[in-house]
Order: sequence, then structure tokens, then C-alpha cells
Amino acid sequence: MKKVLFYGMSGEKRCFMHVLLNVAQLHENGVEVKLIFEGASVKLVPVFEEENNPVYRKIKDAGLIAGVCLACSKMMEVYEAVGKTGLPLLSDMNAHAGVLPFVKEGYEVISI
Repeated sequence: MKKVLFYGMSGEKRCFMHVLLNVAQLHENGVEVKLIFEGASVKLVPVFEEENNPVYRKIKDAGLIAGVCLACSKMMEVYEAVGKTGLPLLSDMNAHAGVLPFVKEGYEVISI
């Protein structure tokens, strides 16, 4: 089975919605897919939570969000808000969320 990891960097909500839609579509079609919020995208986690975004909620409830970058959450001042979501804070690459664990598991990485 194909495995895909979306490594989301964009903090632009309209653009990032396409990441969420792709994650949902791939999952619905049998692809093993995960999403990491990294870089500026970490600021979107509290936004999606607050607005109860249906696509975000769908992938979160399905367990498709691998986590959120710890260092970027702190730097972008959303650490506490992200912590309240229950999503894992990832820090395996110098306090940032690395892709190595997923590459080792056979994931193709798409960075957006």
C-alpha cells in the first residue's frame, strides 16, 4: 500500500485547505496518509480548532494528523493553544518535526 506524508509548511489558510482536502481524499481512497503541521502552518491549528473546520475535524478524528512542530509552535506563540488540541508535539529534529521516522517507514514526503 502506498504511504504519503504531507509536511505542511504554509501558513496561508486558503492554500492549506488543499492539503487537508488531499489528506482526506487519499484516506478515503485507501492510501495510508499522515499530516505534520510544521513552520507557519502551526498557526492554523488553533484557527481550525476554533472554527471547527469540518475537513480538519474529519482528518483529526481519523487520526491522520501525526503531529505539530514543537519549536515552531513556541516560536509562533501557539504552543499552549496547540497543546490543548491533544495533538502530539513533535521534536525529533532539533526540536522540530522531522520526516526521518516516516521515511524509514516507507512514506513518500510531500512538502507544501
